[in-house]
Amino acid sequence: MSATNCGFVISKLNFILTLVNGGLDWGFGDLIVISVYVKMIMINSTQVSYFTLSAYFDTGLLKYLYFMIVMCLYILIVCANVFLIVVICMNRSLHEPMYMFLCSLFVNELYGSSGLFPFLLTQILSDIHTVSASLCFLQVFCVYSYVCVEFLNLTVMSYDRYLAICCPLQYNTRMTCSKIKILISVVWLYASVICVLPLSLSIPLQLCGNIINKVYCDNYSIVKQACYDTTVNNIYGLIATSLTIICPVTLIFYTYIKILIVCFSGSKQTRQKAISTCTPHLASLLNFSFGACFEIFQNRFEMSAVPNMIRILLSLYFLTCQPLFNPVMYGLKMANIRNMCKNLIFAGRIIEIY
Repeated sequence: MSATNCGFVISKLNFILTLVNGGLDWGFGDLIVISVYVKMIMINSTQVSYFTLSAYFDTGLLKYLYFMIVMCLYILIVCANVFLIVVICMNRSLHEPMYMFLCSLFVNELYGSSGLFPFLLTQILSDIHTVSASLCFLQVFCVYSYVCVEFLNLTVMSYDRYLAICCPLQYNTRMTCSKIKILISVVWLYASVICVLPLSLSIPLQLCGNIINKVYCDNYSIVKQACYDTTVNNIYGLIATSLTIICPVTLIFYTYIKILIVCFSGSKQTRQKAISTCTPHLASLLNFSFGACFEIFQNRFEMSAVPNMIRILLSLYFLTCQPLFNPVMYGLKMANIRNMCKNLIFAGRIIEIY
């Protein structure tokens, strides 16, 4: 039964229950009618074994072109992030708190892109766009935990910049090696826990449909197809969104207000140092926040006025552009990383010549 038909049945049942609660007398035949409605709901509201992704459409032979574009983007993302991780790990001069947090950020880009791109490549070449329920929920966890780690990692990086610029004399005592390990561990552990909870609420749901109007799996699209009230899911979703996005972004802006105050009251050298280290961070935050906010608005509000192709591209923006944006931005803007990359590349060329 479709979600519309199931909703019609539920509305009828709710109407009958309202009359019962109103104190009307019912006969044996009326009770049979109620039992039939209940049976219909129980039969048609089951745990689905697969989901259909309805945002895909027939592109003919162009699907091979789209496949190559997505494949090249994925390879570029993997190479860029792995290259910078290797550069940071191999050079002891980069074994500082800021670069350790950057390394965690690059690992997260690999994690998030690996949770999406192989799935997209498979679906692009497929004629039937279905995905098993277990794989769908796994992708939901990957995407949501990726988003959570991204915002939390950017928050920790803003705290690091705050200590380095506003409390330079206390920086080494506050940002110790053990504290770096604790902060990175907390970021990943917190993201895993907060993303497991909505899945534990969504997996047992009895669904009246299995159609997701997207090119990848999304928890809210699944919850909307439940045959009964999902107030608990919605409340937790709002709380998780606040803890994952609103609170970290608020903390980031607070730290940058403090940094700006110090910069304007400090020397020209202090301002230049702050700008060189904070610009990539702010650019990354704004870029990711834009994509994440559109995805939230698309889930929570009616976006039928927006063309389907634009909705698809914008829903993929924060999952496809951010993993490439970060390594390019940090690799080009941060002098230490840029110089190390040049040395590594040119050293390789010299070895080839000899």
